[in-house]
Amino acid sequence: MGLIGVFWALFLTDTTLSTTSFMGIIMMVGIVVSNGVLLVEYINELRRQGLPLLEAVPRGGRVRLRPILMTVLATVVGLLPMALALGVGTEANQPLAIAVIGGLLVSTFFTLVLIPTLYVIFEERFPRTLVDEVSQEAQSASD
Repeated sequence: MGLIGVFWALFLTDTTLSTTSFMGIIMMVGIVVSNGVLLVEYINELRRQGLPLLEAVPRGGRVRLRPILMTVLATVVGLLPMALALGVGTEANQPLAIAVIGGLLVSTFFTLVLIPTLYVIFEERFPRTLVDEVSQEAQSASD
């Protein structure tokens, strides 16, 4: 999802695809996957507590919005000096910063909108039961 933003940012800044920008892509993918896992895991936790699907997804999105945005904004602000090549020797790492910033800005939108949408679609089409861990441990102890 974030590759759209990576290629867009590299194109707009007239930066070539290089080994350094590929390292930025790998870094961006790690952050995006972490944010997606954070969101889906919290939605699953809400569902284990008994919330219906269509209540758990918006609540999970609202609760996890701040941590996701804080992660993205901290990364983007931290990489801005490198992307603007303000320091000595930062020209070599500039493609990494541009790739990460472009990818994160686009993929954050997809994480907050597309992931919950796909979650609802898949859960409605292929329903599964999420068992609370406490009741699952009690059931396995009684067996």
